[in-house]
Amino acid sequence: MPPEPPARFDEPWQAQAFALTISLADAGLFSWADWTGALSAEIANIEAGGGVIDGARYHQAWLAALEALAVARGALDADAIRGRAEDWREAYEHTPHGQPVALVTGADG
Repeated sequence: MPPEPPARFDEPWQAQAFALTISLADAGLFSWADWTGALSAEIANIEAGGGVIDGARYHQAWLAALEALAVARGALDADAIRGRAEDWREAYEHTPHGQPVALVTGADG
């Protein structure tokens, strides 16, 4: 059974990650039992490191679980995820204050 959405999402990416999880499970990439195990493991990792599961960390755990399952099922490459995260970090660092962050890909620039 799919999870219930949170009462609210603080950031658009959180809603997108929730929707993507539902879509990938519905498409058969993983079962809800697999999902529950992956999310539980990510939450346990945060708590083991002394972290408290608040709204932001819950969504970070959600995204980490989604990425881990997608990698484990061969739908994503872990190196590609790290590379894209680095691309976004660099774009953020080079964006003037108050301007939208734009990711420039090889095809764009």
